[in-house]
Amino acid sequence: MPIGNIYVIAAVSVVGGGLFGFDISSLSAQLGEQAYKCYFNQGDNAPGEPCSGPRDTVQGGITAAMAAGSWLGAIVSGPLSDRLGRKYAIMVGCIVWVIGSTIICASQNIGMLIAGRIINGVCVGIESAQVPVYIAEISPPSKRGRFIGMQQWAITWGILIMYYISYGCSFIGDETPTGWKEASWRVPWALQMIPAIFLFFMMMLLPESPRWLARKDRWEDCRSVLALVHGKGDPDHPFVAYELQDIKDMCEFERRHSNVTYLDLFKPGMIHRSFIALFTQIWSQLTGMNVMMYYVTNVFSMAGYTGNAGLLASSIQYVINVVMTIPALLWVDRWGRRPTLLVGSVLMATWMFANAGILAVHGVIIPGGIDNVAAQSMKVTGAAAKGLIACTYLFVASFAPTWGPVSWIYPPELFPLRLRGKGVAFSTSGNWAFNTALGYFVPPALANIKWRTYILFGVFNTIAFFHVLFVFPETAGKTLEETEAMFEDPNGIKYIGTPAWKTSVVTHLANRAEHGDLEAKRHSDEKLPETHEHEEKATPAA
Repeated sequence: MPIGNIYVIAAVSVVGGGLFGFDISSLSAQLGEQAYKCYFNQGDNAPGEPCSGPRDTVQGGITAAMAAGSWLGAIVSGPLSDRLGRKYAIMVGCIVWVIGSTIICASQNIGMLIAGRIINGVCVGIESAQVPVYIAEISPPSKRGRFIGMQQWAITWGILIMYYISYGCSFIGDETPTGWKEASWRVPWALQMIPAIFLFFMMMLLPESPRWLARKDRWEDCRSVLALVHGKGDPDHPFVAYELQDIKDMCEFERRHSNVTYLDLFKPGMIHRSFIALFTQIWSQLTGMNVMMYYVTNVFSMAGYTGNAGLLASSIQYVINVVMTIPALLWVDRWGRRPTLLVGSVLMATWMFANAGILAVHGVIIPGGIDNVAAQSMKVTGAAAKGLIACTYLFVASFAPTWGPVSWIYPPELFPLRLRGKGVAFSTSGNWAFNTALGYFVPPALANIKWRTYILFGVFNTIAFFHVLFVFPETAGKTLEETEAMFEDPNGIKYIGTPAWKTSVVTHLANRAEHGDLEAKRHSDEKLPETHEHEEKATPAA
């Protein structure tokens, strides 16, 4: 008997997100460490001087390698998930992760390190695209945001755990340029295999997505999973029958539109939501958050925190990231997606512009960079240094409950069943394409345009605010089939549906329906636009 508790299902599956977090901090923690810098050193350092590590462009390439692999993994995850199922696609990602991590921890040179990170990235691309799809298709509508948002929480935990593992391993070896031991970076990169092995075996105990089963005409299995997860084991629960009928209506329509490809995402009736999903992921990168995660040690070095002191100070933002994601898990379904994204954009733009101002006014340019690291191109002291650190912490505290979780929650809610796997894969590929570009771009940017780097991200956050305000509709509380009806609204804008500013949260109705009170839900459904998916919607039998 598969596990039926939705909290356990979500907690296990989002370990895939934790792998992404492990990768982020396992690298960011090494950027300021002499063991890493000396092993992969490309600088001409005099005897007794600190190693400068890889050149800025090479370090950007090392960082971006994972994101480049993730782009490929996200693209292939759509067909992989549609063919094998959501559950087995996630398990394939685990195998890929173990292979990549083995190569990384055994790296003999920069080329081998980059190759391992690309392979790891393929896993992260698969998991980041298909874990939200799996959770979206198995979660009850009233709490769907909470459960998909656990993906982001798992990422934050992965970042925090691996960062402290790396911090502990940084004490391995003598503090001389020739005494640094490779174990201080090989051990953390070996340990990151453990969660992938755990996830692989635990996924065997979880049910498959009921909507994927329905698409494969496995209706008895579909009903059994719905009863297990949403009906407390009762196949005759009213909400199980209601949801099963919704899925049947959708599948009947989709039989007339079979054999879909990625090109279907760009057809007139679909391109609007495809670009909403794509830009949800693009904007989440252009906020600057992952850049702050990868290169936070460089930022803190500019504020005077170097070595182990810098690692410890930097870790505080990872704690903030974990703690501040909790409010979104508890209340994002009540807040809604739109207000959460809008508030996040305003706050993050504020802190980015503030950091730019602090460095522009109080920063002192350091030729060659602090400790011969060109990306650490400026230095601030005193109150300005504290202000830089405070704004960095506040930025993380603003991202964690807003764009962090919602960027994973939102895309799976936008697509119909036949295109959900490919649609989320497409949007996630945008995340990784921009992650690749930013990972490569930021070290040279910090070295060359310095404080203006923060201005760029402040502008991106401002543009994202207006994009969400005018284009992104509200999906909280709606079943996935009702969201489809919203985009097909014949009384709305052609090829767009109900205008974004006219949509609202309906979580309270979904919550009542899940507890067996379908009357309020049916009354709400009567007000929905009559689309081809909802024609002659049958009243489910108890």
